[in-house]
Amino acid sequence: MKYPKPLIYSYLCLLSLFFYSSLPSDLVHQTCQKLADSDPKLKYDFCVAGLESDPKSPTASLKELGAISVMQTISNATYLQSYIFNLLEDIRFDPYSKACLKDCLELYSDATDTLRVALDHFNTKHYSDAKQGFSSAMDASDTCEEGFMEKKGEASPLTKEDDSFFQLCAMDLAFGTILER
Repeated sequence: MKYPKPLIYSYLCLLSLFFYSSLPSDLVHQTCQKLADSDPKLKYDFCVAGLESDPKSPTASLKELGAISVMQTISNATYLQSYIFNLLEDIRFDPYSKACLKDCLELYSDATDTLRVALDHFNTKHYSDAKQGFSSAMDASDTCEEGFMEKKGEASPLTKEDDSFFQLCAMDLAFGTILER
């Protein structure tokens, strides 16, 4: 039985479209595995969920995935500033907690500026400079948490958010390392 040529061409086009559309997702998973292998603190599932949440990731190259990651980190730092600002309005927090929150607000404001400069370095392939910026920004999460720990019994209301920010910065650092090679 002979199949009409247009039907065969259509079938081949659909088959190739399916095949090629699955490749970028593989790049996300492969990249996240590589990133997680490079840093024991970096969580594979966090990486995959973050990168796959961006609609550009299915067709992105490795460098573009890195830029997506950095943009997500900048967005997260910006969100954290707004979130902390709202927490400062909450009357439940005592003066010590509010002082810690103000410190965290300043840390994340500085981190946002640092990340924007680091993104410029990343986009111009100055990965060493970009990694310095990512590392500096990453310190915001640890320093914020440490402020709350200085007072015995004080619990940080930002632990989950600080951990997410740390993960994002760890991804950025790992991207810089992989692309620098």
